[in-house]
Amino acid sequence: MDRRQQKTRAAIFSAFSALLSEKPYSKITIQDIIDRANIGRSTFYAHFEAKDSLLKEMCSELFDHIIEGVMHDNVPSDAHMAPGVPDPVFCHLLQHIDANTNHVRDLLTSESSDIFLRFFKSSLDRLISSYLLKDRKPSCPVPEEFLLNHISGSFVEMVQWWVRRNMKETPEELDAYFRAVIRPLL
Repeated sequence: MDRRQQKTRAAIFSAFSALLSEKPYSKITIQDIIDRANIGRSTFYAHFEAKDSLLKEMCSELFDHIIEGVMHDNVPSDAHMAPGVPDPVFCHLLQHIDANTNHVRDLLTSESSDIFLRFFKSSLDRLISSYLLKDRKPSCPVPEEFLLNHISGSFVEMVQWWVRRNMKETPEELDAYFRAVIRPLL
């Protein structure tokens, strides 16, 4: 993709993110998006088939960015699991949500949150599988597929709970709560 296409795509994502924070997904039209992004209709359709495909691609790009960034950070092997030390991986995700990076918080509370949450959970599955479950004890009686679903589902629900409560806890506090709950499973 050349720079011009990248700039256009970024303008569309930015316009769409801003609109999601202003009104429900179902009320956003293609016209709203192209007006805000200052592009033509044919330009929009050259990049996306429909509003749903824009949402899916935006979620995919957002989570790929966050998850890939987290997975490639230099994470110490044992120190991050010490009591009282924030887990750099999950804490990092929570910090992105706290900072409302790319309107993550708006997407979590928007009418379109179902699609967004599916991408979030799918991305978490990849992260948890490669980060947490890689060193899982072979003697664990719980099937890995069940454990993966339970941990990622628990994280998603925790984030929704946190956002609904106006994020009273810091990302570091929430990370500590999450680790305290999942540590016995691992």
